[in-house]
Amino acid sequence: MTAPPVEATKSVALLAPSPTSVPRPQAPPAPPVRRVPLVVSALIAVALTGYVWSAHGARPGVLLLLGLGLGVALFHSRFGFTSAWRQLVAVGNGTGLRAHTLLLGTTATLFALLIGTGTGVFGSVPAPSAGSLGVGLLAGSFLFAVGMQLGGACASGTLFAVGSGQSSIVLTLGGFIAGSTLAAWQFGLWKDLPAFEPVVMADHIGWFGSWAVTMVALALIVLVSRRVQARRNPPPTGPVPSARGAAARVLRGSWPPAAGALALSVLGAGVLLVSGGAWGVTSAFSLWGSELVRALGGHPETWTFWQQPKNAEMLAGPVLADKNSLTDIGIMIGAAVAAALGGTWTLHRGVPWRTAVAAVLGGVLMGIGARLAGGCNIGAYLAGIASGSLHGWIWGAVAILGTWAGLRLRPLFALSNPKPGDSIC
Repeated sequence: MTAPPVEATKSVALLAPSPTSVPRPQAPPAPPVRRVPLVVSALIAVALTGYVWSAHGARPGVLLLLGLGLGVALFHSRFGFTSAWRQLVAVGNGTGLRAHTLLLGTTATLFALLIGTGTGVFGSVPAPSAGSLGVGLLAGSFLFAVGMQLGGACASGTLFAVGSGQSSIVLTLGGFIAGSTLAAWQFGLWKDLPAFEPVVMADHIGWFGSWAVTMVALALIVLVSRRVQARRNPPPTGPVPSARGAAARVLRGSWPPAAGALALSVLGAGVLLVSGGAWGVTSAFSLWGSELVRALGGHPETWTFWQQPKNAEMLAGPVLADKNSLTDIGIMIGAAVAAALGGTWTLHRGVPWRTAVAAVLGGVLMGIGARLAGGCNIGAYLAGIASGSLHGWIWGAVAILGTWAGLRLRPLFALSNPKPGDSIC
């Protein structure tokens, strides 16, 4: 029997799973469906979609549906940004980071097609997500990454975790909204930080050139992460409960990270197609917090932040017509439906006080960091890189440094970090 060609062997090795210290444990069976949470969340989804569609039109209604889909995909794939960076920095497991590259590469491909051809619906004209390069970006992305590790979730992770009933993450969301609102209130303190103008590769080398450079960079990240993992031989990532059988797994099980990445990229491109802007999360938190301030008798419309033209339009309009508010709310409801179907929806009680403090503090840091950096792991990292904007790459690189710092703070709040000798990470 002849040996396969060397090139074919290398290709197979590249696509094979990276080594871990022990085999990944088998996923436990999914618990029974949680009928009451399922019925309640499904009714909320139907009623809210009907209301938004009738009160504000088809475009907001479609954005809410896309948010529902994002919530389902995020929950079923447990698509993590916080855990992926923690596993990479702590023990060298790059599985999550490689899922990021698939999400980024697929989204970049779809963005290039939509933006490069000017394709949009409902009268929208798709535009790249570009951010300035300066002190705010560096400080904000670092603070955000530290906050992720203390709060236990990123922007998208906070939303789908809240939807699935995780009580401690509700505290993270509260801190997130508070930090975002504080940063909007004190906009004058940081709006003039030194910065260079945004750099979008398509402006210099066209959309095909921008896409090609992005693909090469992502391929290099995959290769480097595989080598790091092979050298450090980390524990595998932990499995989550899953139904048996392919059909049941779609509705009640855990999806492979690759399936989650592909679903999120298509849905995220749908947001761009419908609204003309990339999927984002955290600007809605500033809006929600400011609306609460107004309900309590304050006047956020006098803040410099809300006097900026685009922001003023957002504050003046209804929350349920705001793009990011619609997708954020949809994510929480969609995750609740998916968690109830998977049998894992539950309200966690008895959050330790140090965990509660870390959750709130982490949320506040993420809220402030997102405003300083002009976005979060979705609006800056994902949308920026997919748009060929340099600020997205810088955000991601600084987030690795912030993760390293956050891991050193976690033990102060009795939060554990992965260790090389663990059975899972």
